[in-house]
Amino acid sequence: MTTTLITGGNRGLGHEKAAAPSVVNVTSGMGSFTLTHDPERVESQYPLAAYGSSKSAVTMLTMQYARTIPDVRFNAVDPGQTATEFTGHIGQSVEEGAEAAVRIATLGPDTPTGTVTDRAGALPW
Repeated sequence: MTTTLITGGNRGLGHEKAAAPSVVNVTSGMGSFTLTHDPERVESQYPLAAYGSSKSAVTMLTMQYARTIPDVRFNAVDPGQTATEFTGHIGQSVEEGAEAAVRIATLGPDTPTGTVTDRAGALPW
């Protein structure tokens, strides 16, 4: 819901003036059908129904915005398991978790649209 409110609420507030307007949503491999069924992936180890469902929704919303608002680039990034309170401080550093979002946010005119990535590249859904 927050994604919809932020994105929908900002339409017409200057994105037309930006050289390469871009929205980067934070998703998770926990919302990926492929990754949650792969026993080699950490995503398959956690039964987080509400969290995974919400991240699937963020990813789909990102894809739909990418299709319907072509003058703005919409992408979703997965920071991966990052050492925060939410994960019990298990995982990579916050700086490492931010790499995918920073990369997508700073590509400028070369930014693709409708992608889902993590630090390593494109993610399957």
